Amino acid sequence: MSRSALAPESGAASASKVLLSVEDLARGFDVSKPWLNPVLEGAPRQLLKAVDGVSFSINRGETLSLVGESGCGKSTVARLVCGLYAPSRGSITFDGVDMGRVERRSDMLRLRQRFQMIFQDPYASLNPRWRVGRIIAEPIRAHGILTDDKAIARRVAELLEDVRLSPQDAEKFPHEFSGGQRQRISIARALSSNPEFLVCDEPTSALDVSVQAQILNLMKDLQREHGLTYLFISHNLAVVSHISTRVGVMYLGRLVEVAPTRTLFTRPLHPYTQMLESAIPDITMSGKARTPVAGEVPNPLDPPAGCAFHPRCPHANDRCKSERPALRDVEDAQVACHAVEERRIPLRAA
Repeated sequence: MSRSALAPESGAASASKVLLSVEDLARGFDVSKPWLNPVLEGAPRQLLKAVDGVSFSINRGETLSLVGESGCGKSTVARLVCGLYAPSRGSITFDGVDMGRVERRSDMLRLRQRFQMIFQDPYASLNPRWRVGRIIAEPIRAHGILTDDKAIARRVAELLEDVRLSPQDAEKFPHEFSGGQRQRISIARALSSNPEFLVCDEPTSALDVSVQAQILNLMKDLQREHGLTYLFISHNLAVVSHISTRVGVMYLGRLVEVAPTRTLFTRPLHPYTQMLESAIPDITMSGKARTPVAGEVPNPLDPPAGCAFHPRCPHANDRCKSERPALRDVEDAQVACHAVEERRIPLRAA
């Protein structure tokens, strides 16, 4: 692909407030038995639809969080966006550039300099044989941002200070740090290529609650200082409410509700979102009505027809069992629910 292919598709795209756009994204995994089983037993091919038709956009400078139960596909979305998985269907557009059309490795490398990923486990995401300075400097060298060793060392020291660590920590190994400090090193490594966009795959779930708050506050500070945009993956609604601009709720590979954070937590519309929020401990003892979480997540290898949530939904009817709901605009949110569309679930109070 030519160098010009990395340019936005139109002159107005580069000035657009939308940085990332995902359309009808899907990813399936072949989980069939070994080839001999189908031959001898006649077993059919099994395809797991981890992500099934997800669409969303993220504006510059905001944080979109994806939440849902384990296995809903949110981490798969993160890996698709970063290019770790290839999509089975759909498109990912970054700043006007369709990533599926970038063919040359050098073109993709230049594009990937603009976005990085922070992984869930800081114990596994850092090379235990490398000193911290080398770990943070690796993206700088790989992208050719700096070539002089002294300049690289100065940049590593600046990044360590940005994440509230000491420049002297560059000489240490990862095992000499606590979990929270290792995640700070991971953030410093992600920032070393001067990215605009960070994909954060549950970056606080492996940390103590007090350390989680420190990392979240650090990420918010860095977002303000560097103008960063986040795609934040989490199953913890308390974390999501603290860091997000907007929240997308996923269920069995599909988005069921997308709304501004305050709107979603004040008055959730989709029954699944209501169930998730009812599971949050009510430390204020408000006495508000709560919807118990009922049933189990269906087998993703054999999802229900129609709305995937209908076996657990108290508002389901025959239409829900046969027709898949589309994500529709409802007030200032998007909801995929026939009950909301038919006003069987009341809308938010004015």
